[in-house]
Amino acid sequence: MPESIRALVVEDSPTMRQLICFALRRIKGIEVVEADDGVDGLKKLANGPFHIIITDINMPVMDGLKLVSLVRSDDKWKEVPIVIITTEGAAEDRQRALSLGANAYITKPIQAPQVIACVKKLLNL
Repeated sequence: MPESIRALVVEDSPTMRQLICFALRRIKGIEVVEADDGVDGLKKLANGPFHIIITDINMPVMDGLKLVSLVRSDDKWKEVPIVIITTEGAAEDRQRALSLGANAYITKPIQAPQVIACVKKLLNL
């Protein structure tokens, strides 16, 4: 793992984005880049590299599931772990996200330690 870890947080709610970024910044050596929807996320991804992507599902312009499928279809990004953080708690929503290529699925409301533990596990920290 590189000295500096870059995380991309794609979330349309400024409050939720701030909460996720606050949690991530507790991980030593992490740099957090914020995007407010899937299209913005893809633009930021083009200026990578990123070591992990955290995204919501329900967003305007492009939702998180479309973002996951586009990221997974690009050879450059297909190995990057993706965490979904969403209000969608139904089993079929979870299954759909994981089948599209998400590595983890966390339902809101979230707790910072839960997000930190998930990210550390996926990045082998």
